[in-house]
Amino acid sequence: MLKTRKSSPRPAPFRIALPATSANLGPAFDAAALALNLYITLDAQPADSFRIRATGRDKEICGEVSEQHLILSTYGAVLESQRIPVIPLALRIRNQIPIGKGCGSSAAARLAGIALANHFGRLHWSDAQIIAEASRHEHHPDNASACWMGGLTVARMRGHDDTQVVRIVPRGRWPMILAVPDEALSTEEARGVLPAQYSRADTVANIQNSMLLLGAFTQGRHDLLSAALQDHIHQPYRTRLCPLLPCLEELSGTERILGVVLSGAGPSVIVFLDPRSSRIKTEKLVASHLRRCSLSAELLSTSIALRGGRG
Repeated sequence: MLKTRKSSPRPAPFRIALPATSANLGPAFDAAALALNLYITLDAQPADSFRIRATGRDKEICGEVSEQHLILSTYGAVLESQRIPVIPLALRIRNQIPIGKGCGSSAAARLAGIALANHFGRLHWSDAQIIAEASRHEHHPDNASACWMGGLTVARMRGHDDTQVVRIVPRGRWPMILAVPDEALSTEEARGVLPAQYSRADTVANIQNSMLLLGAFTQGRHDLLSAALQDHIHQPYRTRLCPLLPCLEELSGTERILGVVLSGAGPSVIVFLDPRSSRIKTEKLVASHLRRCSLSAELLSTSIALRGGRG
């Protein structure tokens, strides 16, 4: 009697939540990032054709089914690279992450696509493989590692497909305000203003400050943060593209505010708050200072997210 091959069971529905991230953190350029408590959440199930129902921030971008949709294009590219047929999906997306504003939206989207491919393509990839694939698409591992692992991550790429990541749970409380301007800024434009070479003095200063920054987070040393966030590699050159930064830096190290730093490549800015101070009063202080600088921004309360995409 001939045996017939049983068809593969229909893949189960899938859900994932991925956090926003703030990379660079001043001197730790392309090496460190924090996961933030702002998420993009996806529910997915097989369908006859691709369709998306999106709610939340930038829902028009999130909900457009097209070749430019970063989640769908990454999902398709990963499956095609593994020679696995692409399964159409019905997606429900709820987004809290500002898009194109230095908050890791592209890393979250790419990781969402990779996670969908891993699930519906039955790839069984490890955390290391998922982060390496996202880092390859992003060209650096900081956002991808923090988005997938949560907490504070330090990462580097060795070659094309090898990424080393260390996850750290910062000690103590680190409340933040994320100041988000109306205008977006592409990573390509932000990288275009950086010089090709740096002096030894600037390089050494950044190495020292990034080590001090790591110590501040691991030991809960809020008093070190203002000095540890000082950067000589990227922020001075991006100031003209990110006007919120020089304005809010005037508050760094003052009462209620521990430090101020560009989020990723900008233009958003992270303001670290003294956990002993009133968040509401500090937010009013930040808003008032922005008005004095003739600037405006959406102020989002957030903190370090210990849960990343891997759960």
